[in-house]
Amino acid sequence: MGFLRGGGLANLDSVNLRGIWIVFIALIIQILIFPLFSEHAIVTVGTSYLHLFSYLLLAVFVVINIKVWELSLMGVGMLLNFLVIALNHGYMPTSVTSLQGAGQQAIADCLLNSGTYGNVIKMTSSTVLNFFGDWLYLPSFFPMSSAFSLGDLLISVGLIAFFGLEMVEDSKT
Repeated sequence: MGFLRGGGLANLDSVNLRGIWIVFIALIIQILIFPLFSEHAIVTVGTSYLHLFSYLLLAVFVVINIKVWELSLMGVGMLLNFLVIALNHGYMPTSVTSLQGAGQQAIADCLLNSGTYGNVIKMTSSTVLNFFGDWLYLPSFFPMSSAFSLGDLLISVGLIAFFGLEMVEDSKT
């Protein structure tokens, strides 16, 4: 988005964000608890607690950088995700139908068979706050399409706004 508006990444390092290392730790936790290129996560014990902890880390990052409005928008998305994950015992409820629509049949099959896959659980009528779970999806012809939540949508819009606006600001200096 920033490149389309004539921006560049030359001065992105001048953005004053504190605690960026916190984001890296949260991302590493997410990579460890979610199966990426196989059916099994690297870490399979305590995944629900680690999932919640990764969102708490992200919340700390947002709070210490609250003056950046794009991060505040991402923080709302993280709060929605944290809420639904916490109320569902550390797992994100995910719609099997949305996964199938996104072309993620292998994950959908795992959810149908076992009810869980990494840090997600099959969305049922007994899961709490299904509306905040992963029920939206990009069709399978999009690269890296998958099911996602309203919180993920807000996080993505915040990221796009942050990088888009910062890149344009950088090109003006």
